[in-house]
Amino acid sequence: MSEIETADELQRREFEEALEVKSLRRIISAYLNYPEAAEEDVKRWERSLTKLPPHHKALLSHLPSKFQKLRWCITENSYFIFEMLKMFEPPLDMSQDVDIRENQHLDDVSGSHHFSRSRNLCLCESTSTSGGVDCHCLAEPSSKETCNGKYPAPFNKEQEVDDCKSLPNQDTLYASSCCNGKVSSSPPEWLDPSLQLHVPLVDVDKVRCIIRNIVRDWANEGQKERDQCYRPILEELERLFPNRSNENPPTCLVPGAGLGRLALEISCLGFASQGNEFSYYMMICSSFILNHTQAAGEWTIFPWIHSNCNSVSDNDQLRPVSVPDIHPASAGITEGFSMCGGDFVEVYSDPSQAGVWDAVVTCFFLDTAHNIVEYIEIISKVLKDGGVWINLGPLLYHFADMYSPEDEMSIDLSLEDVKRVALHYGFIFEKESTIETTYTTNLRSMMQNRYYAAFWTMRKKTKATL
Repeated sequence: MSEIETADELQRREFEEALEVKSLRRIISAYLNYPEAAEEDVKRWERSLTKLPPHHKALLSHLPSKFQKLRWCITENSYFIFEMLKMFEPPLDMSQDVDIRENQHLDDVSGSHHFSRSRNLCLCESTSTSGGVDCHCLAEPSSKETCNGKYPAPFNKEQEVDDCKSLPNQDTLYASSCCNGKVSSSPPEWLDPSLQLHVPLVDVDKVRCIIRNIVRDWANEGQKERDQCYRPILEELERLFPNRSNENPPTCLVPGAGLGRLALEISCLGFASQGNEFSYYMMICSSFILNHTQAAGEWTIFPWIHSNCNSVSDNDQLRPVSVPDIHPASAGITEGFSMCGGDFVEVYSDPSQAGVWDAVVTCFFLDTAHNIVEYIEIISKVLKDGGVWINLGPLLYHFADMYSPEDEMSIDLSLEDVKRVALHYGFIFEKESTIETTYTTNLRSMMQNRYYAAFWTMRKKTKATL
């Protein structure tokens, strides 16, 4: 390779890393913009109330108190978010992001919330069971000195608005809180509020989505959905691999692992499991819960406060949710459990991944593909001969009907076509059914969308049967 080509390659990598930093900075800013965006929602509801005629307003005299309680809930959520961000260790040098500071408004910039397709970034280094992919792994709990001195305790639902006069301002969320002589760790430089970007509201909506996903994966309230989606998968793995040993555990890959609960549950069954996730939004949160949780029920969030629609009562909307429901580090994981950040296609199309895995589990994942045929091809390649693929999910293709200048590719196949493609890549059906389930649904909401998800077990043919 010539010196010019080497310089061009270096310049290309530097440019891609700069784009990656820009994307990560935008995601962090979306998290930091959460309290401001949520406060704007409350102000909008208050403005609507002021427009009512007096005799209508008199019937709704409780709403000002409700709005103040919503602000306390927003503060609790914001405290959780900021503590989560403080524990995040960016895999990139955030100080290089000079261009973003010169262009603070990103409405016209692509809002990619993923790792770039050319880089397989992970949050810390660990030797995995899959041939050396560096991943962030479940760490032993570490001691930390934090306190909630400048953050309000969860409100008493019966207390009046007059008892809630002193609400923290934006600066409080960035301050190091102190009480009883203990001071929380100072936020890293890359969390300095002066570096915060103005991001589109759609980015903050993704933060609200993460909060709902926390309930699905890490709260008692999410147990019903986990029973619908995860339990059939776990029972199938137990049936297919009855003789598991700690000395040589079967390997299981979980693409689209989200916040990591399913991958952890599979590990607790005695598998060397690896979750793979593409979204920084998800990875930041899963790393915090898996690596930095000190005890079950350590945090309180308010996931349902962002909409007034379809609530049976204000108490339902304002109810707190404790997370996590278990302490991940004490859950009984099998050695080799890991979470790998990166694009599924880029990471697992690598030749080192061929024939590595005893099982692949996909849950609400297949329809995230630009090209679902490519997903199925890679799943077949990474499985050992005779390995099993367990899938549960709908076909709500994420890039379908996206009308954007980028003209995103989306191959939207019917279930029949998906199964036909799977047969082409050497799979045979062993089990198939339909499972009714919800996804990040508020159990007390008057509206609940349901999926009739495809559930199957396929086995990759051995060379002798091809």
